[in-house]
Amino acid sequence: MHAMQYEMTLPADYDMRIVRDRVERLGHFLDDWDGLGVKAYLMRERGVYGSPVNQYAPFYLWNTMEGMNSFLWGGPFQGLVDDFGRPVVRQWSGVACEDGGCADSAAVLAVRQRVPVPEGVVLAEFMAEAVRETGRLAARDGAVLAATAVDTGRWELVRFSLWSHETPDAEGEVFRVLHLSAPGRETLPRGRQW
Repeated sequence: MHAMQYEMTLPADYDMRIVRDRVERLGHFLDDWDGLGVKAYLMRERGVYGSPVNQYAPFYLWNTMEGMNSFLWGGPFQGLVDDFGRPVVRQWSGVACEDGGCADSAAVLAVRQRVPVPEGVVLAEFMAEAVRETGRLAARDGAVLAATAVDTGRWELVRFSLWSHETPDAEGEVFRVLHLSAPGRETLPRGRQW
């Protein structure tokens, strides 16, 4: 599993209906994309769920590098670049993924938490605890899916979770899920990724 996200931070007075309309019009294009596990079309609105910004910030869990690369180099990503400019694309290597108790429910909200990997820790122990925390997150009421991945360039964990209700039991930045493309969700590796 490979995680990926980019963020398009928009002006404070930006009409976020433009983002909603764009996702409604184009979101289905990845509903059968080869190599994609899950793409959550995410949006934050200034003043909603504590967000200081308006933002469009899709989050991806990929099954294959080929699927991700074909999206970035020859797929719909170019349309986003043409419309908004080329964003920085963050990438993380998979650590763990688990279905939640509400795995069959629609995802309404997502929570992303970024956590630094401290200096001096035993990496195997730290990552084993990250796997356990992914399981605990997935076991909470309303969880649809929980995943954890690591960026070894920044030594940062990202915990990503999808929720079936408006009150997620997770710490981090809260996003509205506008659409969920999940052609390879069933084949995302579960549990520990090494």
